[in-house]
Amino acid sequence: MPPRWPRKPDRNDPAFRKLDDRMNFATHVAIFAACNSGLWFFHNFQKADWPWAVWVTGGWATVLFAHALYIFAIANYSQPTIVTDETASKSSSG
Repeated sequence: MPPRWPRKPDRNDPAFRKLDDRMNFATHVAIFAACNSGLWFFHNFQKADWPWAVWVTGGWATVLFAHALYIFAIANYSQPTIVTDETASKSSSG
């Protein structure tokens, strides 16, 4: 059962952004697993000589790792600050 969001979804909400990014990552992992398991199943089933299969899996795994690194280590889910003329003048004068 998919998670339910208790209020109107808004990308400016840090908790929603975090959940949305993690759900997108889970979709990325699922597609990676499905495609690569199919690729390697047919590779082994047909006893095929596909040197590109290693590159596809390795390249995609690298992109998947970079996606995970961004989501779990780099992404900043704090509340965004809105800079207005009033707040900009206060910070430059004070």
